[in-house]
Amino acid sequence: MQLLAEKPAGEISLREVARAADVSHNAPYHHFSDRRGLLKVLAERSMGDLVVAVRAAIEGASDPASAAIEGGAAYIRYAVEHPNGFDVVYDPTVCIPGEPSETMAPLIAELEELLGTASVAAGLDEHSVTGVWGLVHGLATLCAAGHFSLDDALAASADALARMLPR
Repeated sequence: MQLLAEKPAGEISLREVARAADVSHNAPYHHFSDRRGLLKVLAERSMGDLVVAVRAAIEGASDPASAAIEGGAAYIRYAVEHPNGFDVVYDPTVCIPGEPSETMAPLIAELEELLGTASVAAGLDEHSVTGVWGLVHGLATLCAAGHFSLDDALAASADALARMLPR
């Protein structure tokens, strides 16, 4: 995870992990069958961290509308503050869409549940949940890539979500 904080997952090798851990170059193979196994674990841990951030933001909100907005804001902040972790979570060669690992599947479900429950509690219908996730994911991706500032992304997310919510 320390290497992932410094560089994209695609640039991390098992040999580099061994050097960083000060173990033999074969030692990582006792934990990971191959490099893809390492990347899957990095993605799972990153998704776990994302879920924790979104849950804390939602639980700390003062009302349902704020919970939906703050959950989205936490998602965007995570992408900006942990761009390499965010990227590996959504790398389709690591977490194949429709085929998540046994560890990743419940994390994806929990993230969907958190965003969905907050959105529905704020007054949106169940069909809007995909739109909420798409909105915050798109803003997070664009912001993490440097297309606009974190403040602009957070403001855009809050404004769009507030407009979606019933008055």
